[in-house]
Amino acid sequence: MGRPETEKEVATDWAGRHLRIANSSYDEVIRRFIPNYGEMISRAATEVARVRPRLVTDLGSGTGSLAEALLAEEGVGAVELVDSDDSMLDRAEERLARFGDRVRLSCRDFNDPPQESDAFCASLALHHIADLEDKRAFYRNIFVNTPEGGVFVNADIALSSSEDENRRIRDLWVEHMVSAGIHREQVFRHFEEWAEEDTYFTLDEELDAIGRAGFRAECVWRIGMSAICVGRK
Repeated sequence: MGRPETEKEVATDWAGRHLRIANSSYDEVIRRFIPNYGEMISRAATEVARVRPRLVTDLGSGTGSLAEALLAEEGVGAVELVDSDDSMLDRAEERLARFGDRVRLSCRDFNDPPQESDAFCASLALHHIADLEDKRAFYRNIFVNTPEGGVFVNADIALSSSEDENRRIRDLWVEHMVSAGIHREQVFRHFEEWAEEDTYFTLDEELDAIGRAGFRAECVWRIGMSAICVGRK
């Protein structure tokens, strides 16, 4: 897959390998890839903040976009950013420096056993869990480590159970990327390479998996292929 036309460098880290972009450009380019990205991040942070958590764990935190939105919310204490890519965490550390000791950085895989947290959240990360049973087990681990009154918020791609609807959603996704300046042929190359690592389940499957873990599950926001699923304990 070729890089986006405006990119001058390709990183050797995860963003470079998977998205063909540099960490330094991630926050700009992800908006070209994902429709309504800013709105999704803002709404996910608002959902987490409703429980006024003393500690939030941001799983697969990347460069800290969601963490930044969380830390700007009233009632949110500290945020632990968990990511296996230390270069992403370096970028996040610079970005979040103004929040001081409310920021905690943890270089580890988000699949590692979690420590207790008042809230867990993720944005465009958990689609790297390829097996539905593995995802159910992951959600159970999150549930066990969430106290009563806590919350789990996942902002990610979720398919429809209707193939016709999925085709419509995909067409809208393509048009968004084209309108953002990515050549149509390049868009489909992106899709082909992303499919090597990304697995998208249906919204019903996601909610069922969160519910089976023990949470009270609901979808609180959905536009196109993006959705925010919330599990309340």
